[in-house]
Amino acid sequence: MTSNGSQSAAPSGNQKRKMKSAARLYAVQALFQMEQRDQSMDFVVAEFLNHRFGAVYDDVEMIEGDATLFQKLIVDAVNHQASIDQMTDRALVAKWPIARIDPTLRALFRSAGAELKEADTPPKVVISEFVDVARAFFPDGKEPKFVNAVLDHMAREARPEAF
Repeated sequence: MTSNGSQSAAPSGNQKRKMKSAARLYAVQALFQMEQRDQSMDFVVAEFLNHRFGAVYDDVEMIEGDATLFQKLIVDAVNHQASIDQMTDRALVAKWPIARIDPTLRALFRSAGAELKEADTPPKVVISEFVDVARAFFPDGKEPKFVNAVLDHMAREARPEAF
């Protein structure tokens, strides 16, 4: 029931896609926050689910994210961080190990790597979605092209059968 007493409809296919896209963006933000503030996964996940999904900032309502996908990305990124970071390092040039790249990109690669390794989402969808996330964080930079190239390499390693 909504606040006016009417029943809310189930999300449409387009709304579900937007919620999944939002979950990916929120996952990158959450992983970034965990690293920068040295906060626990449980604390950050609870903060996002309780205070960020659907929150209103400066009269702009944040979209509801897909909570299940969000939580899976965070848990998988944390539980498989070492292998995801190694896969990312192999996709980066030798002079730029993951520890030297921008922390937002590091969070993005960890989240995308988790989805590539642990979910059934087609790799091309994962790449496209996270390139869009990169555009949200770096609208005027070269980072989206960089993200596309690195994720393509990671996807071919994680899911070669899809190519």
